[in-house]
Amino acid sequence: MKSLEIIGFKRANLDGAALKEIREEGNVPCVVYGPGIKEQIHFYSPAILFRDLIYTPDVHMVDLNIEGTKVKAILREAQFHPVSEVLLHADFLAYTEDKEIKMDIPVEIMGTSPGIIKGGKLEMKARTLKVKGLAANLPDRIPVDISHLDLGKSVKVSELSVEGFEILTSPNVSIATIGIPRALRGKKAE
Repeated sequence: MKSLEIIGFKRANLDGAALKEIREEGNVPCVVYGPGIKEQIHFYSPAILFRDLIYTPDVHMVDLNIEGTKVKAILREAQFHPVSEVLLHADFLAYTEDKEIKMDIPVEIMGTSPGIIKGGKLEMKARTLKVKGLAANLPDRIPVDISHLDLGKSVKVSELSVEGFEILTSPNVSIATIGIPRALRGKKAE
């Protein structure tokens, strides 16, 4: 899985005035917690460093460098301003190599469907799947083969076979469906 480094600086003041000042300087207040560290660390980081982490469909492991302290983590939650959509806060989960972690991993559509060739439309029902596994075993993307899908058919989570990690998303969830366009529906009725 891809890795990204974020440099942070510890913050002692946790009150609202200090947070406002941090945000006005172009920084994002953050916290890291979890089994990978002894106690949670409050820090801030320049907002520009989050561009490659948040505004992308890919998932990353994050190497936090907080004033020399190195922590391996994943982005657990990001909070945005409701109007301006500016990043307000980020939560990181520190992990260890021997404990399983839960993440949302994007799916990647593979192959060409006969239903699409006949004029159907690919409808994505789930763009990510929740998985659990060791950090070393988690993939960048989960491949989903649609080369067997005809018009009106779908591929479900239960049809996927993966190794090294477990898919937590319900097996009944459809990942992709080949929709039947209105023009083809009328031809079938005749």
